Amino acid sequence: MLAGCGREAETKNEPAPRPVRTATVEKREAQTPLTFTGRIEAEDEVSVAFRIAGRLLANDTKLGDRVEAGQLLAQLESQNELNALRQAKAALAAAQGQLTQARNHYERQETLLAQGWTTRANFEAATQAQQTAQSQVDAAEAQLNSAHDLVGFTELRADAPGKITATGPSAGEVVQAGQMIARIARQDGRDAVFDVPAQMVRAAPTGVQVTVGLTDDSKVTAQGRIRQIAAQADPVTRTFEVKVGLTNPPPAMRLGATVNGRVDTSSGPVIDIPATALTRMNQQPAVWIVDPSTNTVSARNVDVLRYDQAQVIVSQGLDAGEIIVTAGVQALHPGQKVRVLGSEP
Repeated sequence: MLAGCGREAETKNEPAPRPVRTATVEKREAQTPLTFTGRIEAEDEVSVAFRIAGRLLANDTKLGDRVEAGQLLAQLESQNELNALRQAKAALAAAQGQLTQARNHYERQETLLAQGWTTRANFEAATQAQQTAQSQVDAAEAQLNSAHDLVGFTELRADAPGKITATGPSAGEVVQAGQMIARIARQDGRDAVFDVPAQMVRAAPTGVQVTVGLTDDSKVTAQGRIRQIAAQADPVTRTFEVKVGLTNPPPAMRLGATVNGRVDTSSGPVIDIPATALTRMNQQPAVWIVDPSTNTVSARNVDVLRYDQAQVIVSQGLDAGEIIVTAGVQALHPGQKVRVLGSEP
């Protein structure tokens, strides 16, 4: 009797199996489309500005205007630059006159030296005077070229055909060198630009084809391929800018239009589990495996391919037919007995 009471007390002290919810692992064909929302931008967009500071005399740029290569966009007041040009021309003329005088004096000294009517010192002085006058002419020509360039810098011209997407100061304002006067989207190509989370960047295979369509008219579509992925995430949104080069985009895809991008990924059969089944073990993702013969659990590390909002795609660590815990994973420990909710206690 005493032995029987001991076994009964020992049985009563055993903890009751913890109730959990489970799911059976299955493999399925992965064909999950990735979708993003973005905008149309020019493949090549450049901001044009003056190289010098000054007062803006005219600015004929208007948002949306088409421009041709060499077309005049804006102009600065050029009185100071024209005065500098006239001064450079006068300086060059004076230097050329001194060079003519020095060259004539050198030729006379050369003739007199050959006839023995002058000294070597006078001839060397004439030679030095000619070289000095020639250097002054060279310097004056360089200053004249710089003055011509400064006059040219008062006119801002388009370097390639395109469309104006942004404008800067108006006529009458004082602008600084390098200040944006207009932004031109060149006509060479169009990009669909998306701000994509890091996990979607990892999931999209390289060289994949992207279908881009207008948000307000899904019938207007174009095909493209990923051309550039930002090397660093945006410090505010923590997303990566992805540029998709479009092939023959329709005219309806104007600059700034909102578009949707779609990528169909197919990586063969994969295992997806509920996000609630994922935990951590040894600083790595893990799941709890249920042994159906003993109703005990054990932790196993897994390799995660992609995170979704409600599911986790597992690349390694699980086999089809295994039973995993999907609810109650926070309170489990290795070897613990469990009871599947909905089964007999």
